[in-house]
Amino acid sequence: MTKITLGIIGGGQLGSMLATAAKKLKIKTIIFSDDSNSPGQIFSDEFVSGDYNDLSKIKEFTSKVDLITFEFENIPYETLKKLNDLKKVIPKPEINKIIQNRLSEKDFLNSLGIKTTDYKFIQNQEDIKKNSNLIPGILKTCTLGYDGKGQYKINKLDEIEKLKINFQQKYILEKLVNLKKEISVIITRFGKQKYEIYEPIENEHSDQILKFSKIPAKIDQTIINNSKDAAKKISEELDYVGTLCVEYFIDNNDNLYVNEVAPRVHNSGHLTINSHNISQFENHIRAVCNLEKKETKKIFNAEMINLIGEDILLYKNKKLNENEFFFDYKKKDVKPKRKMGHLTILKD
Repeated sequence: MTKITLGIIGGGQLGSMLATAAKKLKIKTIIFSDDSNSPGQIFSDEFVSGDYNDLSKIKEFTSKVDLITFEFENIPYETLKKLNDLKKVIPKPEINKIIQNRLSEKDFLNSLGIKTTDYKFIQNQEDIKKNSNLIPGILKTCTLGYDGKGQYKINKLDEIEKLKINFQQKYILEKLVNLKKEISVIITRFGKQKYEIYEPIENEHSDQILKFSKIPAKIDQTIINNSKDAAKKISEELDYVGTLCVEYFIDNNDNLYVNEVAPRVHNSGHLTINSHNISQFENHIRAVCNLEKKETKKIFNAEMINLIGEDILLYKNKKLNENEFFFDYKKKDVKPKRKMGHLTILKD
């Protein structure tokens, strides 16, 4: 078998877990990160540090690898394109161009007949006033922003005067859903109509950061089927290769809305490391490296708790039960609202 050296852009917890999964498959990994303290260097075989726009670093990185994948979607499209000119990037950069922008992402989903919450493109305060039917709503930057960053909840129209918003950035205003539940579906696409798909995962957020995930989700079979079908449709339309996550809202009337698409492995899928025979990370490596697709099976029900900020300190030396698995992301600095690790608890 030909030995593959896989390049991974980004050295956070997702890059670390991809490198760990690759090691299991005897695939060498080289991580390229703009953070010289990236924990990914602990888990990868080699590490390149530099600015993502530094052409000399791009050339150094690509000279060492056979193909490239990434742990986060906000790498500038032009950078991905430069990388792809030198070595193949999987998933393909054109996908990120759609998904990086919340407006183009929602337009794309709606074009497939997939429901999202109502939304409008916003360039100034007057645009918000013209679309008062979307309030209560959330104003979000079209690009960047995660874990609640770059988002402003607007409950009443008169609140917009108090918000210090830089309208040099572009925004969308999304109507708030009467939220009953949040779920995510993680799918790995290996090629046309070739998938491994995990059952929907139920998620809870605290302060707009994912705090708990669990399987099985307490939802009816119709929602299970519809959420899986939409994830397949999205991955097929994008001609996606690798692991992708679709996040959904369920409202009080059991309507299903796609909130976001993450073209990468996802925090809510961390529990698959212990709950399934093949994790979301291993499936991603198998897909992008064109390895054998193996049937993915659930072995245990599970819950995952994100350890945010100083939560990690409670678990570093804690004695765990046999059904508990602690993951320390080895991040150098403990900061509030920063994902520092997670705990997975296996259930019957």
